[in-house]
Amino acid sequence: MEEDNFKKIPFGQLGIIVHKSCEDLGQKIDKYLVQKRKEMLAECPEEYHVEKLQDSYIIESEIVRFSNGEAKGHLKETIRGKDIFIIADIGNYSVSYNMFGQENRMSPDDHFQDIKRLISAIAGKARRIHVIMPLLYESRQDKRNSRESLDCAMALQELENLGVENIFTFDAHEPKVQNAIPQTGFESLHSTYQIIKALKRVEKDLDLDQDKLMVISPDTGAMNRAIYYAGVLGSDVGLFYKRRDYKTIVNGQNPIIQHEYMGAEVEGKDVLIVDDMIASGGSVFDISKELKKKNARNIYVAVSFTFFTNGIEKMNEYYEKGYIQKLFSTNLTYIPQEFKDADWFEEVDMSRLIAHLIDTVNYDDSVSPLLDATDKIKGIL
Repeated sequence: MEEDNFKKIPFGQLGIIVHKSCEDLGQKIDKYLVQKRKEMLAECPEEYHVEKLQDSYIIESEIVRFSNGEAKGHLKETIRGKDIFIIADIGNYSVSYNMFGQENRMSPDDHFQDIKRLISAIAGKARRIHVIMPLLYESRQDKRNSRESLDCAMALQELENLGVENIFTFDAHEPKVQNAIPQTGFESLHSTYQIIKALKRVEKDLDLDQDKLMVISPDTGAMNRAIYYAGVLGSDVGLFYKRRDYKTIVNGQNPIIQHEYMGAEVEGKDVLIVDDMIASGGSVFDISKELKKKNARNIYVAVSFTFFTNGIEKMNEYYEKGYIQKLFSTNLTYIPQEFKDADWFEEVDMSRLIAHLIDTVNYDDSVSPLLDATDKIKGIL
C-alpha cells in the first residue's frame, strides 16, 4: 500500500489545560478546534483519522489556594495517554488570590509557578506535554549584563526538566534564548498576518503605496521586524536610535536621553510603528511626537502585547492631539476593558492561529507553514 493511502492519526487524544489567566482566549481556541475537527471529518474523511468528536477539548482543572498563599494544581479528569497542551498568560495581572485575608494580584512569577503545578499534577501520565505561553515568561531578561540572572533561560530549562516536549510563544523578545534548551522544541510565532489583515479591514483608506507609507522601527532591536513588514508591504523603512544614559538606572533600565531618527523623509506619509510590545509606552509617545514634527500624516502602531504600565491617560491625550491614529494589538495577553473601549484601540484575535497550531502539532504535521505567513500576506494585499 502506498504511503499516501494511510490516514494521518493524532499522536494522542487531544486535551487542553487552560489556566485561569487565559480563560477567554482558551474558550475561543477550543471553539475553533471543535469546529475544525467537524470540518475535517466532513471534508477529508479519507485523509485524517478524527477521534470521537468532542463538544470541548478542555480538561477541567483548578489551582487550589491555601490561606497562607501556597497552592496546588488539581486535574478533575483523566489525562492518561493524552496529548496535552497547557495554555497560560503570564502577563494577566487581573487574576488575584487571597493570602492572610488580603487579595494579591498574580505576578508573572505566580503564573509560571502554576504552570509547573499543572505539569506536576499530570504526573507523567500524558503521552506528551506542550506549553503555550503567548507572552514568554521573563522574555525581557534573555541575556546577562555583568552580575545579572538569566531568568528566561532558567525557566525554559525548568520546563524541559519537567518533561515538556514543545514550548510555543509569540514574538519572543530574543528567539536565541532557545539555545538554553537544545533538546526541546521551541517555536516563536508571529502576529504579522493578523495585524496587517486587521489594518486593511479597519483603515480602508490607507494607501500602501511605497511613496505614501513608511514602516518605522522604534529601536535597533525591532529592526528585523520592521524590515519584514516593509518587505511584504513594499514600503520604505526607518529607524529610531535610542541614546541612553548608561551611568544611571531607573526602574531597572538605563533612561533614554533622546530618540534620533535615521531614514527617508516621512513628510506627508502615513507611518506604521512596529514592535513586539508596549510597556510604559514612553518610546512610542516620544517617537510619534518626533514624527509629527517631521510632518508625518497618520501614525499607526502595531504590537503583539500592550501593557501601558503607567496607565492610558497619555495614550488618550496623544490620540486626542492626533499624534497616534490607531493602536493594533493582539489578545495574546490580558487586555483591560478600558483599552478595548477606547477609540484608538483595535484588538487583533489570534485564537484561530493557536487552534490551527494545536491541531497541526497533535497530528505531527509540520508547523513551518504557520511560521512564515508571507504568501498569505501577499494574498490579502
